[in-house]
Amino acid sequence: MSGGLFALLDDVAVLARLAAASVDDVAAAAGRASAKAAGVVIDDTAVTPQYVHGLAAERELPIIRKIAVGSVRNKLLLILPVILLLSQFLPWVLTPILMLGGTYLCFEGAEKIWGKLSGHEEHTEALATEIGPEQEKQMVAGAVRTDLILSAEIMVIALNEVAEEPFLARALILVVVALGITVLVYGVVALIVKMDDVGLSLAGRANRVAQSVGHGLVRGMPWLLTAIGLVGTVAMLWVGGHILLVGTDDLGWHAPYDLVHHLEEDVAHAVGVLEGAVAWVVNTAFSAVVGLVVGAVVVAVLHLVPRPGRKAAH
Repeated sequence: MSGGLFALLDDVAVLARLAAASVDDVAAAAGRASAKAAGVVIDDTAVTPQYVHGLAAERELPIIRKIAVGSVRNKLLLILPVILLLSQFLPWVLTPILMLGGTYLCFEGAEKIWGKLSGHEEHTEALATEIGPEQEKQMVAGAVRTDLILSAEIMVIALNEVAEEPFLARALILVVVALGITVLVYGVVALIVKMDDVGLSLAGRANRVAQSVGHGLVRGMPWLLTAIGLVGTVAMLWVGGHILLVGTDDLGWHAPYDLVHHLEEDVAHAVGVLEGAVAWVVNTAFSAVVGLVVGAVVVAVLHLVPRPGRKAAH
C-alpha cells in the first residue's frame, strides 16, 4: 500500500513539474508575443485617455473600467475564435491579414505626421463635465469600437509569434496575452487620467515637497501625453514597416528584407561594439522608413487623390 502511495505521489510530482514547465513556456511565449505588439499597445494607451477628457473625476475610472471590459470581450469572444480557426484551417491567410494590419499601422502613423505638418490635425473637443447615461453609453461604445481595431492588430501580431505552437497552447497563450495587455493598457490609462488629480491633491498640502511634486505632476501631464503620442507614432511606423518586410519575405519577395538584413549586419560589424543593439537600431530605423513610405502612399491615396463626391485635401 505504502509503495503504491509513494508511486502515486511520485507521479503527481512529475505531473506538477511538467505543469510548471508548461506554465513557464506559456508565460515566455506570451511575453514574446506581447513584445511584438508593442507599437499597437502604446498607441492604444495614447488614444484611450481622450475618451474621459473633460469628465467629472468620479466618472473617469468607471468609464475606463467599462471600456476595459469591452476590450476583453473584443479579444476573447470576437477576435480570438476567428484567428484561432484561421490559424488551424487557413494558416496561409494570416500573413496577408497581418500585412493588411501592418499597412493600417503605417497609415495611422503617417497620418499623424501629416496632420502635424499640414495643420489638419484633428483636435478632440473636451466633453461636457456632466453627461447623461445615454451619452456615456454611446461614448463607451465608440471607445470599444476603436479598441476592436487595435485589439485585432495586437492579437494577430501575437498569434504570428506562436503560430507553430499546438492549437491548445496557442489558445492559452493568446488568452494570457489578451488579459495581460488589457490590464497593462487600461491600468496605465487609469494612472494617467488620475495623475492630475493626485497632483492637485499634493499641491494642496502644507508640505512644500508635496506641493512641488503636485505642481510637477500637473504641469507634466500634457508633456507626458505628448511623449506617449510621439512614441506611439514611431512605434506604429516601426512595427508596421517590420511586418511588411517580413511578410513580403514570407510571400516570396526576398529583396527588401535581405537588403535590410545585410545592412544591419554590415553596420553592426563596422561599429564593432554592442553589435546586437546596433543591428536592432538599424533594423528598426529602416523598418520605420518603410512604414513611413507605405503610410505616406496610403495617406496620399485616401486624402489627396480626388474621388467622386469628395474634394481633394488642401
